[in-house]
Amino acid sequence: MRGSATAPDRGRRRAAQAVAAAALILPLLGAAPSETSADGLQQAFATASAEYHVPQSVLLGVSYLQSRWDAHGGAPSVAGGYGPMHLTDARTALAKAPHHSEGTEDARGDSARKPLLPKTEVPARTELPARLTTLTKAAELTGLAAEKLRTDPAANVAGGAALLAAAQKDLGEPLSDDPADWYGAVARFPAADDKATAAAYANDVYDVLRTGERRTTDTGQQITLPARPGLAPETGQLARAGLRKASAAETECPTTVSCEWIPAPYKQFGEGDYGNHDLGDRPASQSIDYIVIHDTEGAWEGVLNLVQDPTYVSWNYSLRSTDGHIAQHLKAKDVGWHAGNWYINSKSIGLEHEGFLANPDAWYTEAMYRTSARLVKYLAAKYGIPLDRQHILGHDTVPGPTTSTIPGMHTDPGPYWDWQHYFTLLGRPFGTTARAGAGMVTILPDYANHRPAFTGCSAQGKPCPAHGSSAVRLYSQPDENSALIKDIGLRPSGDASTTDVNDIGSRVSTGQQYAVAGRQGDWTAIWYLGQKAWFKNPKKQPTAVNASGAVVTPRAGLAQIPVYGRAYPEAEAYPADVPAQAVSPLPYKLLAGQKYVVGDKVPGEYYYAVAFATDAHKVIVGKDLYYEIQFGHRVAYVRAADVREEPSR
Repeated sequence: MRGSATAPDRGRRRAAQAVAAAALILPLLGAAPSETSADGLQQAFATASAEYHVPQSVLLGVSYLQSRWDAHGGAPSVAGGYGPMHLTDARTALAKAPHHSEGTEDARGDSARKPLLPKTEVPARTELPARLTTLTKAAELTGLAAEKLRTDPAANVAGGAALLAAAQKDLGEPLSDDPADWYGAVARFPAADDKATAAAYANDVYDVLRTGERRTTDTGQQITLPARPGLAPETGQLARAGLRKASAAETECPTTVSCEWIPAPYKQFGEGDYGNHDLGDRPASQSIDYIVIHDTEGAWEGVLNLVQDPTYVSWNYSLRSTDGHIAQHLKAKDVGWHAGNWYINSKSIGLEHEGFLANPDAWYTEAMYRTSARLVKYLAAKYGIPLDRQHILGHDTVPGPTTSTIPGMHTDPGPYWDWQHYFTLLGRPFGTTARAGAGMVTILPDYANHRPAFTGCSAQGKPCPAHGSSAVRLYSQPDENSALIKDIGLRPSGDASTTDVNDIGSRVSTGQQYAVAGRQGDWTAIWYLGQKAWFKNPKKQPTAVNASGAVVTPRAGLAQIPVYGRAYPEAEAYPADVPAQAVSPLPYKLLAGQKYVVGDKVPGEYYYAVAFATDAHKVIVGKDLYYEIQFGHRVAYVRAADVREEPSR
């Protein structure tokens, strides 16, 4: 209920609005908007508001939750959505192969078992759900060509206004000028099929309306949404929307998101085969130290089918792009097969974010960013997981457990995931924490304006479209014409790194921290994969800020020390009925005089779970201690006995 207007006043006002609405039933749905000038997006919202009789603040609020008012140059989102209103047209955006089906990474990553390399293909769909065809409906309502709705921001805004007005009409509500009267239409905008998701989406939009927003878009336009702190929407409208009720029973989610239980199967099949995860007793048996951020590269319905297949792999949660809806598949106590490294799997929770396009240039909706951040905050608080880049991992920062696995490790969510925005939503924005000239830096480019050149988004060697990025490139000298840093794990032959969008050999990412190895003019050097790596860091447009913290360096007398992709116990720690796992070093070396930033100090640990019967499962904890460090783009581990910990200078 709204609570601000009395019932008689509200009745008189709504009666008057109903009369007006009878004469205004979408009279201009075929009207074409004017072209958007370089600084005219705010005007486009005003024009669409007047033409379709939708409050401008409602249009701005919905658009902010969809795209933060960005146009993305007409490129589609991971859900096939276009423009500031994220109108979806996913017919040509279906993925060819799901995230874990490329055959290059063993998602389980346990050397005690044969590699798990599923080859499943997502079946083609003949029909798409309504949430993926909103652009088609907008074209019907406005009479505008689909191509115009995809590429012209003003047309896109008009299409969104037409959808909202049509939803308001379907609900039997007047085309009111009061944003409080549009809750039901806002809830229906992303075309979610369940009440909880629609309500969570609308609540987010109205939170934006109450707080207000101001932002410079990706085309350099200043957009402003004034705050309405006392706004109380008519939430009862949602009861008339005819949406199904999705059960949140058994889920482990915060109350501020929409979450349903779609379990992954723990099922035995064949001789010694079972799937698609392991039962556990976390955090009692072992701590949960990591959350891993993935991008599915597959359609929502197909991804849900796969995670319910016992012959496939598993993760804890899937998040939908169009509206932020969450499906939980595994309890936090159980171990999913998702990260490609058994040590990380056994101590992590995996989040798969919906992605339809193999093209990493596709963008993510604000609705999904916000829902994901709420879920991560909830899980981090519940399990004591620090909110930093050495505990909130991208799949692209999970290390290969052994030398042979390094080239096949995944690279999602990639250089276009906005880590600064994500951590701002987590309540932990990155920023300067030390004086000038400090011995440590936090990587922090301006995402929107930092646009390093990449290739390989659509075809090998082909330049990617210019796009904001969290990634910063590394060079062997303080010169952009010098060679890129080499990664001998990715390329044992010694071949050079490339600018391919999936090549992480010579780049760092927002929020990652490194020890400073030198400074020269506009350039800063860091220790990276055993090398001195330079990146451009001009004062007027910095790509890193000063920081402080703990670092490790080889103990006195050691010229070099090994680096590991997992923190496993020493052989003596294993009981007789559990085969000792190799503590195998990676091909990299940490050399004397080099320093690397510390994430954690942990005991060697291995979860033995190679049989369906859980009575044979054991957690082995050793006496050897390890430091987790930010070694290259990925994290790594070094034995505490090999290094000295000290504060960064």
